[in-house]
Amino acid sequence: QSLDVANNQLRELPPALADCPRLKEANFRGNQLRDKRLEKMVNGCQTKAILEYLRAGGRGKGKAESARDEVRKKKREKQQKKDGGDGEQDEVEEASKLLVKVLHVTENPAPLVVKVSPGIKDIRPFIVCCVLKGVNLKPGNALKRFLSMQTKLHEDICERRTAATIATHDLQLVKAPLVYDVEPPDELKIMPLGRKELKAKDLLHQLQLEAEEQRKQKKRQNISGLHKYLQLLDGKENYPCLVDAEGAVISFPPITNSEKTKIRKDTRDLLLEVTSDSSLQICKDVMDTLILKIAELNRSALENKEGSGSDTEPDALCGPGILERPGSLPLVVEQVRVVDMDGNLKVLYPSKTDLATVSSLLTVIR
Repeated sequence: QSLDVANNQLRELPPALADCPRLKEANFRGNQLRDKRLEKMVNGCQTKAILEYLRAGGRGKGKAESARDEVRKKKREKQQKKDGGDGEQDEVEEASKLLVKVLHVTENPAPLVVKVSPGIKDIRPFIVCCVLKGVNLKPGNALKRFLSMQTKLHEDICERRTAATIATHDLQLVKAPLVYDVEPPDELKIMPLGRKELKAKDLLHQLQLEAEEQRKQKKRQNISGLHKYLQLLDGKENYPCLVDAEGAVISFPPITNSEKTKIRKDTRDLLLEVTSDSSLQICKDVMDTLILKIAELNRSALENKEGSGSDTEPDALCGPGILERPGSLPLVVEQVRVVDMDGNLKVLYPSKTDLATVSSLLTVIR
């Protein structure tokens, strides 16, 4: 029932431990494990979570069959079912669905490309991006609702950013091409949302001090804001970042975006970014849900405007051959290619199979 091998010289933990049904408590702390993710888990996770990780074969092995991914898959399906009204959407008429048009790379005169450096592989290897055009954040509290929606997704489907992290940028302020890279904490500089430019290690130090102050003031362990995500970078020698053509860091996952590409009320076009250290499929599932939620907010904003104003630019958004429906002008999703430094394709989103998880609520024109 109990196993204590703390402070030894173990480099690996055998997967067979997961087949010990009576093992309730295990202490593996103080061992220099090769699998750094596992090393972090043994210092902070319950025995059950560690055994599930071992059962799945650890990082990079058996992801599709892993218990962890199964739990996440069920959670995402439950969330999507909840959003869909417990099956009622199956009977919703096609005309009431939200519209999204996909602009393929081959149709785009200037498609956005994200290059991935080799160093990212062991830090936070998975990234999915796309461009979303035709967003309307001007009416009422549309921008506030947009930001609240993003926060809620981080808490729910992103599992408090442990499964994935979302970043949204004003496309007009993004200087392409982009590189998904790694930099040491004392070299990575960013201008975080609402703060002055500083190094990543100084930002984390600031946030840690603020977290301690929060704990003292509230006299409890729960902390809010960015402070609760600091442990996600524990033990990393380098930090992930998305860098623009001018060398500026516009995203520092899983912590913050940059003030440089901050979304405002007059933002029309977005660059959407989802990163994960777990799996590519999680990135895609989160991106599917993010696009659905933005489409829902956009429809709500259009309905609040009651069709007034030419800001909606229906001709520019709909394009040829798209059936216009009252109150449901389509958003345009532009494909973004993620490639390695030699230009070899790693990910294209959205592909033909993407957006399927939200197909009961979205009409996707490909």
